Order: sequence, then C-alpha cells, then structure tokens
Amino acid sequence: MSWDTGPATPGKMLHERTVRLQYGSRIEAVYVLGTQLWTDVYSAAPAGAHTFSLKHSERVQVEVVRDGQAEEVATNGKQRWLLSPSTTLRLTMNQASIEASSDKVTVNYYEEEGNIPIDQAGLFLTAIEISLDVDADRDGVVEKNNPKKATWTWGPEGQGAILLVNCDRDTPWLSKEDCSDQKVYSKEDLKDMSQMILRTRGPDHLPAGYEIVLYISVSDSDKVGVFYVENPFFGQRYIHILGRKKLYHVVKYTGGSAELLFFVEGLRFPDEGFSGLVSIHVSLLEYMAEEIPLTPIFTDTDNYLFLKEVKNLVEKTNYELKVCFQYINRGDRWIQDEIEFGYIEAPHKGFPVVLDSPRDGNLKDFPVKQLLGPDFGYVTREPLFEPVTSLDSFGNLEVSPPVTVNGKTYPLGRILIGSSFPLSGGRRMTKVVRDFLQAQQVQAPVELYSDWLTVGHVDEFMTFVPIPGTKEFRMLMASTSACYKLFREKQKEGHGEAIMFKGLGGMSSKRITINKILSNESLVQENQYFQRCLDWNRDILKKELGLTEQDIIDLPALWRRSAA
Repeated sequence: MSWDTGPATPGKMLHERTVRLQYGSRIEAVYVLGTQLWTDVYSAAPAGAHTFSLKHSERVQVEVVRDGQAEEVATNGKQRWLLSPSTTLRLTMNQASIEASSDKVTVNYYEEEGNIPIDQAGLFLTAIEISLDVDADRDGVVEKNNPKKATWTWGPEGQGAILLVNCDRDTPWLSKEDCSDQKVYSKEDLKDMSQMILRTRGPDHLPAGYEIVLYISVSDSDKVGVFYVENPFFGQRYIHILGRKKLYHVVKYTGGSAELLFFVEGLRFPDEGFSGLVSIHVSLLEYMAEEIPLTPIFTDTDNYLFLKEVKNLVEKTNYELKVCFQYINRGDRWIQDEIEFGYIEAPHKGFPVVLDSPRDGNLKDFPVKQLLGPDFGYVTREPLFEPVTSLDSFGNLEVSPPVTVNGKTYPLGRILIGSSFPLSGGRRMTKVVRDFLQAQQVQAPVELYSDWLTVGHVDEFMTFVPIPGTKEFRMLMASTSACYKLFREKQKEGHGEAIMFKGLGGMSSKRITINKILSNESLVQENQYFQRCLDWNRDILKKELGLTEQDIIDLPALWRRSAA
C-alpha cells in the first residue's frame, strides 16, 4: 500500500497565498518557509494615494511585481513606486522567526506631490518551518523534507513511502486483525506501522488564532489510521488521531525546534476502485470560533423585459430560444441548478447532450420531456446511498475558458466545482457526479471551497467575461475587501448617510447607511472571514488556471451571516 504526505517540497512549485493589507491597520500573518505571500498594495491604498514606498525587516525578501516583472526592494524605504492595479508585492523568507510578529513590512502611501505619507499599512510576520516527513526513499530513515515524499512510483528504483495493511494479530487474545479497531495493545503492533514525523521550527509561540492541523480526505478515512504516542517518557499511551470518523487532528505547537512522531497503518488492500495510494496532509490554519454559513445579498428583477430582449437577440443569430414556461417549471426558476449542456462528437457525427443533476426539483422532468429527442442526448448520475445536498445543483458546476497551465493546454477549459474545506467533513458534490466529470478526462476538474456559503455554489462568487487580447478573458471575483474600500472612500467623500439596499427583500424597511455598515464591528469581522474564504479560492484558481492578479477583477460584494 502506498502513500504520500504534506505540503510543497523543494524542487516543486511554491505554494502561494494571498494576504490582504488595510491602510491604517496592522495585519498579522504566519508565514511558512518555502511558500510565497502575495499582497495587493493598490486595493489597500487610501483615497488620493498616488505612490508608495516600502520598509521591511532584513529577514523578509520583498519584490515589487509590475506587469509580471519583479524588482527586489531595499530595506531602507527610500524608493517610490507608482500605484497601479498591476502592481503587487511578493514576500518570501528563508529563516524561522525568533519571536512572534517580529518581522515587518510597512507600506507608506503618498499623494502625487507629497513627501509625507498620508497613511500606511503594516504587515507583521511570524515565519515558521513545517515539514511532514516519511521514509520517501525507502531506506528505513525518515529524512527531513525529502523531495520524493509527495510522489509515488513502483519498483526497486521507485520512490514514496510504503505502508503495510495491519492485517495480522499481534495480541493472541484478540478475535480479529489488528487493523479492525482503533487501539494499540503492544509495541509489536507498532512495528507493523510506518513512521511519520512532523517537524516544526519557530518562535516559542504563534500569534493568537493559528493552529497546525493534520488531516485526511473523507475518501481515505476507511483506508488509513494514524496513532500518536502520548507521554512517551511516563507510561506510553497510543492515541488514535486519524482514520475512520476522525478526519483531522489539531497538533500542539511547542515552539523552538520540535519533532512529533506518529505511527501509520493501512486498513485496506488495493482493489477495484482503490489504487492503494493514500495521502496525509498538514496545514496551518487561522482559527475561526464557529462555522459561518452565509447567504449572498441579491434582488430579483422583472423577467418580462429581460425575456423579450433575449428573444430579440437570439432571433438575430438564427438560433431557437426555448422557454421553460411556468406550467413546466412549476415555480422552479433555477434552471441553471437543474441542468448543464455538453456535447459528444465523432468524425462523422456530433450532437448536444444535457447533463441532468441529482437535484430533482420541480424542473426534474424538463430535460427528458422537453430536451431529449433526435440529435439531442441525455445523461444523468444519481447516488444510490449518498444524500443529495445543495452542492449537487449545477450552479456549483462551472467551466473556465480555455487555459494553458505549466505548459499543458486545456482547449475546452477546466471544470470548477465547489466543495468543503478538506478537513471539515462538510458538504461535497456527490461522488458519482464527481467521478463522471473526472472520467471525461479533457477538462480536469478543480475543487474549490464553497461550503462556507449557505447555498454553496461557485457561481455565487466568481465568473468569467470575454475580452480582446491574448488571454481573451478576465475572471470576475467577489471581494468584501473591495466593498469596504469603496464604502470608506464614499464615507470620506461625504456620502456616509447614503442608504443601501433599497428595495431588497426583508431590508427595505430598515435604514441602513454606509456609516452603519462601517461601524458594525460584527459585520466587519464576518466579512474579513469571508474574504479569507474568497482568497483561498483565489489562490487555487491562480494556480490551477495559470492566472495572475492582472487576470482578476474584484467586484465589491458584502455577505451577512445567515439567520439559520
């Protein structure tokens, strides 16, 4: 049985993360060695700012990236750069911090003719080293950060750790195999397991709100088990921390240079539907006190004029407009959630195919009764035992424009679906649909994090628009940071008493002004959390679609906590 571990390793693409600055504020962040932090100085700038300068600690390497060109920044803060939407900062560090929040980057903002900063934004960094290690070269030693640990190949010259299925019985009085329970009864049992070491290095403590977490996917939870030795010097206890119903384990950060030893057992042999490869991951998370499922703020518009305009437009293209009237939809207006369209093609023939979601609302008969016919195909995938959730609706199934990523071209784009955070065990699109999409091969699905939303659809926070040029598209992405920046600017311009959300259902009777929104501290904190969720997805999309910051347009958006 094979397995891999952990975060990015030397020789691989560095993991990238977005950190938001805010003028007039000090932001704290934990930096993991071997990664890159990106921050947008333009969107964090106060109104009237024209240029900026930078000061930073010697341990921090800062580059100003403009239109894809990087320029290293001296520590003294004397040089100035023009503010522009295409200007970002790239931050790296190569040593762990001695104290928490001791490494700093300060951005000073200036007016066009000014020599004195009108405001500044501060980023206080704590750098730590994290390495989840296994015997990747199969020599019996768990080396630190072996570059082979995140890949696996067969054979005597192969690489990647090997895991035994713990199917013997080292304790004679037990009735079943050792892997049948979540206990270790003897050191002989431990010898059947593979060792895994979590190595950390950093200051004595982390800033408040950060946790190191080991986790596995739901699909691996019945295939691997992990144990931790508690009190190794005073009566050892072996605690089961991962596997079966346990998807994650919070690791205590001890400070300084530390090594934590874990023992890993296999629970299943490779078989049909299971290749034998399992993964164990480590993540550094910023802790939130409670889950916050949210509902986007939106309003409906009159459908008649919209329908008339669409009909006129379609007629000009010599295509047919098919309207799903109310006697067919029975009040279910979310046709986007019920179906998606694809096609099949051979050299001699091709025709469109409708993919029917397992959602099955009042539109469930529409694809079969109204679309299926000559040269119009139909396909569906429905789970036998899994529950169907909101994430199975096809507002949670989108496709990017054609992209090229690390030299690989996706001429039909890549499929985008929303899912839960890896260690939360939350909602996911049902497995039969995910497997079907993956099996089509040409559009390599990308899973995003959408479970933070009440409905949980990727189309609630992102879409694409065509433009002329080499890239031929831009990605539009919701941004609570852009919304608060806009509100602060309007407040400075004297529009603080402007009333928001007029005509919005459930809110039209309330007098909600820009001043009230900006002074609502709980709403501010909630939307800071939502922005972190959005930035998590932003970083995934940049990596998996080969995007840069210049390919993304932020749209001001605000969310509120669901009453549920």
